[in-house]
Amino acid sequence: MRPAAPRTGTLADRIAAVRERIAAAAPDPDRVRLVAVTKGFGVDVVRAALEHGLVDLGENYVQELVAKATGIEPDVAAGALPRPRWHAIGRLQRNKVRKAAPHVTLWHSIDRPALGAEIARWAPGAAVLVQVNTSGEQSKAGCPPSQAPELVDQLVDLGLDVRGLMTMAPIGPPEVVRPAMRAARELRDRLGLSELSMGMTDDLEVALREGATIVRVGRGLFGPRPDRDGARH
Repeated sequence: MRPAAPRTGTLADRIAAVRERIAAAAPDPDRVRLVAVTKGFGVDVVRAALEHGLVDLGENYVQELVAKATGIEPDVAAGALPRPRWHAIGRLQRNKVRKAAPHVTLWHSIDRPALGAEIARWAPGAAVLVQVNTSGEQSKAGCPPSQAPELVDQLVDLGLDVRGLMTMAPIGPPEVVRPAMRAARELRDRLGLSELSMGMTDDLEVALREGATIVRVGRGLFGPRPDRDGARH
């Protein structure tokens, strides 16, 4: 597997390195959306990302997403920062949907009808991805691939805009990562959907070669994520 994007240098340098990796691996780089994962970082990192043209921002936790979205809103409203497109990429509890709904552009992790119904309630017509567990790992969220067609139909019936699929591959070398990614792409194609969100800092190239249209990169752009006590990992 190709080494991850460098974690030294300026943010501009790291963005350029990630975009170079995308250009080298993707069959159609212009179709790939880079989601900068700001999970665990402060609002200063969000501002820096936006200033450098990273407008697609990913958050795992609703509380963080809402705090950052509201924190930068005065600057966005004043035209000092571009308006971000927030991506909800983590496991989602139904009782958190209402708070996130005013801010989220794309919901990545819809794995059950009840969650879709809650999103349809608070964000009618929202763009969503169905999360599928193509690795079979119990630690991974997502519906079984066999249930994905029915879930897609149910979400469409709720009035949601089902754009595609999302998956989390196992951690490991390409021969371990690739089967789960390939299965997700084949399922996406069978369902006639357009988007496929998969691939992170360490498995970016495999994801792109297997058909990812959305990649989620945090560490490769912003370096190790700080713990609550300030340590970085």
